[in-house]
Amino acid sequence: MGLAKTEIFTDLQNEIALYAKVFGHPARVSILQHLFKIDTCVCGDLVNEIGLAQPTISQHLKELKNLGLIQGTVEGTSVCYCIHKENWTKMKEVMFKFLDQDLPKADCC
Repeated sequence: MGLAKTEIFTDLQNEIALYAKVFGHPARVSILQHLFKIDTCVCGDLVNEIGLAQPTISQHLKELKNLGLIQGTVEGTSVCYCIHKENWTKMKEVMFKFLDQDLPKADCC
């Protein structure tokens, strides 16, 4: 397998790609939707809500947390997760700007 060569791309291009990657799995989309739906931190078991094994859920939570879209706090023996509002707003701004680029005026194909 070849190297990704991410260093040849701009920081913004890499940032957009990371956001796209995190939305590239339906489990992560489902976790985010659930966090928005409950509108509070979830400290309970997401296994019943999402329908995947705990290690799988944990891996997806780790991906979302590493990108900063969710945040977690330790409460006793459990970790509570919620949307990281500031980072979510930043991600939306970056993605809206990218997705809102004008289409070419001339028909090229």
